[in-house]
Amino acid sequence: MFVLLNQKPSNPTSTPHYTYSVVNTYPHDKNAFTEGLVYENGFLYESTGLYGQSTLRRVQLETGNVLQSISLPNQYFGEGTTIFGNNIIQLTWQSHKGFVYDKNSFDMIREFSYPTEGWGITNDGNKLIMSDGSDTLYFLDPQSFNRTGQIKVQDAGAPVNMLNELEYINEEIYANIWMQQKIAIINPQTGQVTSWIDLTGITNYPNLYAGDVLNGIAYDAQNDRLFITGKDWNLIFQIKIIT
Repeated sequence: MFVLLNQKPSNPTSTPHYTYSVVNTYPHDKNAFTEGLVYENGFLYESTGLYGQSTLRRVQLETGNVLQSISLPNQYFGEGTTIFGNNIIQLTWQSHKGFVYDKNSFDMIREFSYPTEGWGITNDGNKLIMSDGSDTLYFLDPQSFNRTGQIKVQDAGAPVNMLNELEYINEEIYANIWMQQKIAIINPQTGQVTSWIDLTGITNYPNLYAGDVLNGIAYDAQNDRLFITGKDWNLIFQIKIIT
């Protein structure tokens, strides 16, 4: 087991910073520029980015094999993805357009639009939660895709910008912070960061090829497994949070 223990802040009133241990690793396509990651019923669903290379794919966790995939038209840069009911929802970066697919066939069902950039997306079972790289998270109706609310994310009164890939876990929002090796855990009612997962040093893991930044959070609720990866990384990590 690979364990990294970081020094915890000496100020007892500061936001808790948790560390981690690596429970397991799984192979990952090192050419997958990961933008969105979801786990459901034994499979990972992944959205990858870059113009001319963006895909939506179903991946076998244990082997990393891509079991099903579709490519986006070259003018779209794929971003976050989430599963809502029988549908997969995928964002694009600067095209102000999202796509809805049938979860089983990957057939396109519809398109929708939004005024901001698209970065990450997740859901709480009732509404969609979307990031655009700022300190704001937007709530969307999953049928109309109309905006129903928003929150500003902050840590001890300071805005937390560059919110990227999102995952809703146990009534909290987990968010990658672009270009940083840490994950914010956010209260969805207040926008307050309740704690941080400090992943400093994860790129030093043996045999890891980390082509770009940390990005990608998925959660297996049935077995309480938390997965993370990065853009063009050759491994997916199952981690345990150390409080």
